[in-house]
Amino acid sequence: MFDTIKNILIIKPSALGDIVHSLPFLAAVKKRFPNVKIDWVVAHGLHKFLEGHPMIDHLWVIKKDQWKKMGHLNHTLKEINELRKGLKACEYDVSIDLSGLLRSGLISYFSKAKIKLGFKGSDEGSAFFYTHKIHGSMNIHAIDRYLKIAEFMGCSIDKIEYPFATYDPCPPILNNLPENFVVMSPSAGKPANRWPAEKFGRLAAKLLLPTIVIAGLAEADIAQKVVAHSNGKAISIAGRTGLKDLVALIDRASFFVCNDTGPMHIAAALDIPVFAVFGPANPIRTGPYGKIHTIIQKKMDCAPCYAKQPCSHFRCMNEINVEDVFRIIDQKVSRT
Repeated sequence: MFDTIKNILIIKPSALGDIVHSLPFLAAVKKRFPNVKIDWVVAHGLHKFLEGHPMIDHLWVIKKDQWKKMGHLNHTLKEINELRKGLKACEYDVSIDLSGLLRSGLISYFSKAKIKLGFKGSDEGSAFFYTHKIHGSMNIHAIDRYLKIAEFMGCSIDKIEYPFATYDPCPPILNNLPENFVVMSPSAGKPANRWPAEKFGRLAAKLLLPTIVIAGLAEADIAQKVVAHSNGKAISIAGRTGLKDLVALIDRASFFVCNDTGPMHIAAALDIPVFAVFGPANPIRTGPYGKIHTIIQKKMDCAPCYAKQPCSHFRCMNEINVEDVFRIIDQKVSRT
């Protein structure tokens, strides 16, 4: 079925961690089909992370965050129509929906690909648009789940590889940083997934190495709280790094401390030891991939709950204390 294909469309608009999870899939497909043209549908902003990728021929950039805003309806309809026409003109042989949402299912339909692949258990009715539905268990890591589709396509999935887009290994942000440091990422997409910033700060105060705090510009206040509680041991570079700069920065780190957040997966891909504080999320699905990483999570009857219901206490995060996290990190780091 796949022997004569010439072009493939991958649909994985967001988020950063999910895109990092998709890189082993990209590597497996490109190895199996080295001469096939591969395009990718990605969200505006995150497209910077994939720009210039040697395995990707074209990026379809969509402003998906505006698609649900009624004030942008006219612009959204115009963008969707242009995307539909553009995808149809490319005459894709295969489309692969790694997101499994109504939006991504519609994009797969717009592609008019002869073969439309997606997961059997996809959400929001998106599976209706696929010609072939692959079983991808929700009880395995997202990377292994994506590779189920690669395996269906005849790809070898024995080796996990993360082909990053070309990036500057020595961006200017590194010039004024200490030679050895820890990188800390205290933000998270959902408030329920955030260990309190002041606890990150108190942890930074205990670590032997200085801490570099990363965050987007919108979370600069969270990074600053970490610095304020670090007893002078932490430096915030919030809002001062591009997505590709993060790869170079994290690659220099001695280890990485974080919540369940996108940069965590960059660290895991680079084999930088990760110490991840988890609460309502399930690390089996979305934790750092690999055996060298450490999940710090309080056992509770209500966790993981995936933060789908409002929670008044966030006990699963708030009851994790600084001393326990420091002890776990100190024991692991001292053995390496």
